[in-house]
Amino acid sequence: MSETPTVIRPPEPDFSTVTAEELRAYRDAENRFRASDAARAILGEPDPGASIAWQEIALPGRDLPVRVYRPAPTEEGDAAPRTGLPLVVHVHGGGFVGTAAQCDWTNSHLAARLPALVVSVEHRLLAPDSPLANATDDGWDVLRHLVRHAAQWGADPARTAVFGESCGALISALTAVRARDAGLMLRAQVLVNPVVDVTETMSDHPSVTEYAYRPSRALPLLRFLQRLAVPPGSDARALSPLYAHDLSGLAPALVVVPTQDAVADHGRRYAERLRAAGTPVRLSEYPGAKHAFLTLPGVEPQAQSAQVEIYRFLRTALAE
Repeated sequence: MSETPTVIRPPEPDFSTVTAEELRAYRDAENRFRASDAARAILGEPDPGASIAWQEIALPGRDLPVRVYRPAPTEEGDAAPRTGLPLVVHVHGGGFVGTAAQCDWTNSHLAARLPALVVSVEHRLLAPDSPLANATDDGWDVLRHLVRHAAQWGADPARTAVFGESCGALISALTAVRARDAGLMLRAQVLVNPVVDVTETMSDHPSVTEYAYRPSRALPLLRFLQRLAVPPGSDARALSPLYAHDLSGLAPALVVVPTQDAVADHGRRYAERLRAAGTPVRLSEYPGAKHAFLTLPGVEPQAQSAQVEIYRFLRTALAE
């Protein structure tokens, strides 16, 4: 009788000295763990009311995987997918490590309960040969493709939202700006523990000082992220929504901030800038919650409350 092999989580490398080869090996092993059954105790069980499948989208110059969540058929024998569903384009957290599969708990619940078509972007991860511009292009190109081909996906392009976590929230925020500039009207944006500053000032915020090394070693991670995200000679401000010239006319935003998080002030300051620009925004803080708490319902007690808040916000925003 065969046994399922045990997936072992790799130790985190020293990001101040890690080589490109070591980074690839670490992220491959870590992502195998996050996509495994062994991780469910931490990452949560998917909602049985949603189907989950990998698909590929043909984009200019590349084929990109996406993880697709749909409400499951409501009646036995009814295999036809639902049509006219609101669309939520999601981007997972983790800039240089991470996978859409780590977000099955939240995305499957949204797909089943809203109900909605939720598509999570398996964007190109940051690496010495893959800067943040690649990941942001992936987020935007997937959104644009899905809206253009909404009928084929069973989605209503007039009811579309973007949703991201951590570095994924950075990509989602930039996508919302690009959507406005292109005349693509979004209904909502949800930004959870967002990183919105990848300039040299990204570590100057008070929350980074307070939580630089507790409850985790956040400061070395942020510095490593910044080095990968913005190659020498690139304009870091162009990739930092916090410093966007114009934040008016954007989709209404829900900004979710765990307070024991080095980047908590990123979210707070971005909410202030959105509000000052006249963009409707709700800032929701979760006292004592840590970074990436929404992805960790098995160990973070406030993940469930945040998930419910996001569901209610999107239900209102995406209503017919």
